[in-house]
Amino acid sequence: MKMLMNGCWTDSSDGKVQNVVNPATGAVIDTVPCATREDVTKAIDIAAEAQKPWAAIPVRERCKLLRKFAKNVVERRMELGEILTKETGKPYIAESVWEFDSVAYVFEGACEIAMHHYGKTLPIATEPGYDTDIQFTMNEPLGVIACIIPYNFPAALWSFKVAAALAAGNAVVIKAPSYDPLTVLTLTDMLVEAGIPGGLVNCLTGKGSLVGDWIVDDPRIASVNFTGSAETGISIAKTAAKHLTGYQFELGGNDPFIVCADGDLELALKEAGDKARNAGQCCSAAKRFLIHNSLKETFCKRLVDEYLKPLVLGDPFDKKTTMGPVISEQAAKKIISQIDLTVQQGATVYYGGRRNGAFVEPTGLVDVTPDMDIMKNMEVFGPVWPVIGFDTVEEAIELANMTDYGLSSGVFTRDMKTAAKFCRGIKAGYVTVNGSGGFRAAELPFGGGKKLTGNSRESLMTLMDEVTQKKSVILRYILEE
Repeated sequence: MKMLMNGCWTDSSDGKVQNVVNPATGAVIDTVPCATREDVTKAIDIAAEAQKPWAAIPVRERCKLLRKFAKNVVERRMELGEILTKETGKPYIAESVWEFDSVAYVFEGACEIAMHHYGKTLPIATEPGYDTDIQFTMNEPLGVIACIIPYNFPAALWSFKVAAALAAGNAVVIKAPSYDPLTVLTLTDMLVEAGIPGGLVNCLTGKGSLVGDWIVDDPRIASVNFTGSAETGISIAKTAAKHLTGYQFELGGNDPFIVCADGDLELALKEAGDKARNAGQCCSAAKRFLIHNSLKETFCKRLVDEYLKPLVLGDPFDKKTTMGPVISEQAAKKIISQIDLTVQQGATVYYGGRRNGAFVEPTGLVDVTPDMDIMKNMEVFGPVWPVIGFDTVEEAIELANMTDYGLSSGVFTRDMKTAAKFCRGIKAGYVTVNGSGGFRAAELPFGGGKKLTGNSRESLMTLMDEVTQKKSVILRYILEE
């Protein structure tokens, strides 16, 4: 597959390509171009030219095209799910096909919000000297937005970044994820098929540290929307600062999953088992399991017997498979190295701990202590359940907050006063009561609690604010007799 620029499939200017590998089999399933800096500049040229006439089109007409796209996604969800499974290893029916329902929902929602994204009229004569003026605000698109897509939920997160941007009248330059670019390329092409002008949706492929940096280093980029690691986010922010380019980041997390002594253990186990979704490769997911000492032994035993042992690793197209591989063998090796480090620091593997190619066994760790890296800033992006005990609410809150990340959190308790203490005390973007931090609703603001998790609040509720700017308009002396 090639890159998409101005509605046309395009090779890189130097002809270089990189392989796309099926992580479940290790087989090369396609190649994509390695974009050059010349390609990046050309894509931004095209986007900047296309954006102005697009912004001039009435929002209702823009949304007609975007809704047509959403309808086509639903109709082609099985085909799209097959592409996604081949390049990510997600179980086909259980996870890949579902992701396109999310894509369609986000596009439909973005259209609804764009149609009702109102400006404000200020009350007349509130400030002395302006009694005969009318003052109001209107929302305008930013211009060209860079959308840098992660590998874990490429379709869903592509939709959050692209849908509102286009509905608001922006153009986008998309950097597809290096490991799994095919789904993003296909979706972007479907936008063109639905009638979106090709110059608005240029999609580049290649190494993120090069292509992404080249995109951000262009002063014509009005804003950068990035989901990925904190390290990469910091690098992008440094480049963006050269041009005072705005950015919206959703970065790493090390989310606590807290079960109090009075917590519903059945529910907690069910939610803990859900961490196997996408082989644990989720930004917002339980990554540190803080279990009251009175429940810890029972929790660990039942987690293994009822949820980890029954997991079936294998062919993602087999209906019996319940957990696929992680995105690559390299990623699997990193997870194993993180498990090994935690063991070296004193933890014990009570289940799993091995890998086969890109498949990582679901792994339980006990004897975890507060001084270990896994309890602080080492985010394990895979199917690992590290368990640490606590005795008091105050101790649990302290453990929850001992990381520089602050994306999500979950707490299980039947006492709403206890729940309120956690909601107030945990430093994170959100707290789920009687649920995992893996909860995410498309409507609800989603992002970090002012830590290394970033500044975005990516959701239908807030997205339009992140892709538009307010212009103040003053009708001076208009009410003067």
